[in-house]
Amino acid sequence: MCSVSRVVANLGEKLPKGYLDALRQIGLFVLADVCYETVRGVAEGQRAVAFANGREIIDFERSTHTFFEPDLQSWLLPERWLIDIANFMYMNSHFVLTTGFLVWLYIRRNDSFYFVRNMFMVAMALALVGYTLYPTAPPRLFTEFGFVDTITDFSNVNHDSALVKVFVNPYAAVPSMHCAFALMIAVPGVRLSRHLWAKAFWAVYPLVVFWVVVVTANHYWVDGAIGALVAVAAALVAQRLLARARPEAWSWRVAPGHAQA
Repeated sequence: MCSVSRVVANLGEKLPKGYLDALRQIGLFVLADVCYETVRGVAEGQRAVAFANGREIIDFERSTHTFFEPDLQSWLLPERWLIDIANFMYMNSHFVLTTGFLVWLYIRRNDSFYFVRNMFMVAMALALVGYTLYPTAPPRLFTEFGFVDTITDFSNVNHDSALVKVFVNPYAAVPSMHCAFALMIAVPGVRLSRHLWAKAFWAVYPLVVFWVVVVTANHYWVDGAIGALVAVAAALVAQRLLARARPEAWSWRVAPGHAQA
């Protein structure tokens, strides 16, 4: 018991503002996820609407001569190693890299964490509105247009399995939160990084994520663009509304000891 207490105490000392604040942040993200799961259940009951909206996006892309996704897929499908990388990133990087960055930000750059957290809360709220008002079937469900579900066909992961459905909203194509989250961690990542290689990584990361969601036929390019707009809107709300409401707590700040050279 003494050893456990010592470990708990040591861990608490490493947390910038103690256990209570850390649990508060976790609770906020858990609450956002509960809301997401609720909306997911509503969207599943709108299958016909979701497919109609998906066809609407395809029609828009065709009318603007930007319906390139099936051709891009067919060009890359023979390169199995690239498809495997895209599948792996789609299934893992969205959660692992985003969560890892937020944990690092909270522990190592705590002064900057709350601004980014607010961006995420706003972006997730906007996404829930989008998923509720405009449920959209992803490209992988439109095989008649030449799309291939690379994750099911090459990684043997069934999107319709009970386990996957716990984590995946089948009709949440618009906006692409993969792209939104990528931008919302990449920009702070560039600003906080001290090394050129780290800045380069974060600068390229959103483009890689956009490539991944398109190549795996989980999003149209329009979804990625709207996801980017969601990220920008979330940043503006966090900066111009929330940070002004509580500038001492929610402004973007970099502690003097962590300032870039």
